Order: sequence, then C-alpha cells, then structure tokens
Amino acid sequence: MTRPRHLCVFCGSHLGNRSMYAAAATRLGTALARRDIGLVYGGAAVGLMGAVADAVLASGGEVQGVIPAGLAAKEIAHPGLTRLHVVDTMHQRKALMERLSDGFIALPGGFGTFEEILEIITWTQLGLHRKPAGFLNVGGYYDALLAQIRTGLAEGFIPRQLAPAVVARKSPEGLVTALLDHVPPPPTVRWLTRRET
Repeated sequence: MTRPRHLCVFCGSHLGNRSMYAAAATRLGTALARRDIGLVYGGAAVGLMGAVADAVLASGGEVQGVIPAGLAAKEIAHPGLTRLHVVDTMHQRKALMERLSDGFIALPGGFGTFEEILEIITWTQLGLHRKPAGFLNVGGYYDALLAQIRTGLAEGFIPRQLAPAVVARKSPEGLVTALLDHVPPPPTVRWLTRRET
C-alpha cells in the first residue's frame, strides 16, 4: 500500500464535555497538515468536525468535506474548505469519503462515528479495501469499544486474522505515524460450512 496522502476523520458534530477532545482534534489537524496529508471529513463547521478542519486549514493543508444536502444547514457546512462535496444521501457520503481517502481515523463521537469507523473495518474484512483504520483514544474514550472488540475476538465472532485491522493510539501524532506504517491484514471472508450456519 502506498503511504496515505488523504486521511478521513470521523468525529462528533459536538465538542463533548471535556476540553481535551477539541484539543486532540486541533493537534490531529495540525499533524496532518505538517505531514502534507489532506483531510477528508464530514464537511461541518461545528464540533470536533470543525475543530479538525480549522486546524488543517490554519496550517496550510487541504480539506475536503462531504455532506448530504439535507444536513448542510443542520450541521452548518464549513464555508472555507478546499472543496465541499454535496451529495444526496448518507450512503453516498460514506462511499465518497472512502473513495477519496487512503486511511481512516475515529476521533471521539457518537452513534454516527461508531457506525462509520466500524463499517470501514467491516469493509476491510470483506476485502472491499486495504486501507488502515485507527481510533484516537483520547482520555480513554474508546476503551470500552476496544474491550468489546477484544471480546469478539476471544469469543470467535471476529476472526483472529482481523485483529491487526484495528489500530489505537492515545496521541494524534502517534496515531498518524502508526497509520502511515500500517498494512491492514488480508480479507478474512470465506464461505460458511453448513455446520457453522
């Protein structure tokens, strides 16, 4: 895999209850721009979404946003991006973000962030892409989810070969470095036997 030139960041449209989340988003945006890595994200000007985009732009980096037309007003589409892609549906949003990106990061966020990063990891399992994905585990935000993934591995619902698909780091700079060097595992999908169905 070539080294990522664009990383997609999934994150909340809120700032959360602790200032460390916005600080981490800003550090991540600065780290991306300093490494000449473009940002692909959900296109909003608010919450952690706005914080990471503003940091990349302030450091002279490239930012592409992808937002459904119906959410452009609710999420307050960012007016200062390098490029804003307006699509019709959430499905189109995710598909375009995947196509534009060479890897994926989950900052803290809610249901949408969980769904986006887990779907991307599922696509790795299905062999739809071989792009790295990682969690920025600020203040232990993703400890419980990472523990659940370990439970899935231990109980046989997540193939052991897929364990390297999940990268987690506590610092933005450390996660970017890990993703630049990471090679995801090959797909693990196989046909089930009748006994396994």
